[in-house]
Amino acid sequence: MKIDILTLFPKMFDGPLSESILWRAKDKGFVEINIHDLRQWGLTERKTVDGKTYGGGVGMVLRVDILDKAISSLKTKNSRVILLDAGGKKYTQKKASQLSQEKHLIFVCGRYEGVDHRVHEHLVDEIISIGDYVLTGGEIPAMVITDSIVRLIPGVLKKEEATQIESHSKPGYIEYPQYTRPEVYKKWPVPKVLLSGNHKEIQNWRNSK
Repeated sequence: MKIDILTLFPKMFDGPLSESILWRAKDKGFVEINIHDLRQWGLTERKTVDGKTYGGGVGMVLRVDILDKAISSLKTKNSRVILLDAGGKKYTQKKASQLSQEKHLIFVCGRYEGVDHRVHEHLVDEIISIGDYVLTGGEIPAMVITDSIVRLIPGVLKKEEATQIESHSKPGYIEYPQYTRPEVYKKWPVPKVLLSGNHKEIQNWRNSK
C-alpha cells in the first residue's frame, strides 16, 4: 500500500511515523508513506495556499486550485482521495478494514477555516471525520486513520489473529477484560475463573463481558 498525505505541517508526522508498528511496517516494505508540504504548490514567492472566504467571515480557506494541482500530481488510476474534515462521515473500524484493501490513499489535511467546498464536490472521493469535535487541522485524523489501516495489512502484526477478534471487529463488540501478573495487587485479585484452567468456563466468562 502507498499513502500520500498533503499537509501544511509535515513535521507533525515525524514522531508517529518513526516509532512502533508504523515504523516497522514501513521498514519491512508493507507500506510506503509520503508526507507532502502543500506549500510546494503555493503561489508566488510566498507560497500562498489560502484566501479570504467569499461573502465574509472569520479565517482563511485553502484554495481549490492549489489542492487540485497537489492532488493531480499524486493521483493515479488506483488512488482514493480522502479529505479529513469535521463535516465528513464518521470513521469506523469497518471503514478502516475497507481502506486497508486500497492500493493507494491520498489524505488531504484541512487547515484554518477549512477548504474551498469545490474540493468536497469535485476533487475527493470521500470525506471522513474521526469524531464529533473540532481539531486545529486534519493532521491528527490522518495519523489516526493511517495507524488504524496499516495494522490491518496482512503481515504487519506478527499474530494476524490479533485483528480478527478485537474491539469493534463486529458491530457493538468490545473485547473482554484482560489481566496479567501479579495475581493479587493491593487486594485487587484477578477473577478466579481465569485461574481455573477450565477453558469452557473462561470462554463463557469472556462472552458475558
